[in-house]
Amino acid sequence: MSRADGVLFDKDGTLFDFHATWSVWAHEVIRDLAEGEAELMLRIAEVAHYDLAARCFRPTSPIVAGTNREAAECLAQALPGRLVEEIETHLMLSAAHAPLAPAVPLVPFLEGLAARGLRLGVMTNDTEYGAKAHLTAAGVLGHFDFVAGFDSGHGAKPAPGPLLAFARAMGLEPARVVMVGDSAHDLIAGRAAGMQTVGVLTGTAVEADLAPLADVVMPDIGHLPDWLLA
Repeated sequence: MSRADGVLFDKDGTLFDFHATWSVWAHEVIRDLAEGEAELMLRIAEVAHYDLAARCFRPTSPIVAGTNREAAECLAQALPGRLVEEIETHLMLSAAHAPLAPAVPLVPFLEGLAARGLRLGVMTNDTEYGAKAHLTAAGVLGHFDFVAGFDSGHGAKPAPGPLLAFARAMGLEPARVVMVGDSAHDLIAGRAAGMQTVGVLTGTAVEADLAPLADVVMPDIGHLPDWLLA
């Protein structure tokens, strides 16, 4: 007997390892936006809480769990004269080609969950365009019954609206849905929606950040199938 009838995944830091994907991408974005100017790269990195030397986001970065729009607004602080909309479009288009690093082999993982009759979804604070581009590139878009971004009309995490939209679309009781994510935003949204919550450590958060908001914290999503049957 499974604990749930549906599983809703965050994307970045959950389905895909955050640093191996987004910290690599961010270095290229910062260089592009600064047009290679070293001092400007430093200013952009500072507002983004990004360590240029280590090439990784710091856990305090407002970009980690924010929406694409919020990321653009953050970076615009270091780019006077650049329109937020212009930066937002640049982020959306470049993110579609980020070097994806799945947290686990996704096809067998998702096939195994679907074989149990679980409905599967993705809700990300990235754009819907970016989400579908990444899932397509990873060869798993067709494995999901529901894919939404912050701009899909349901709202953004940590609000519960987009999570409840998944439950409604699938005809599921929220209490029978598991929200899986790597950030407090994911788990706060799950709690507010009345869902079960699972934290994973493939993002920037550590166990102490997630444990107060999660029913369980796992190293990665590969541990989810056993927990669902426990």
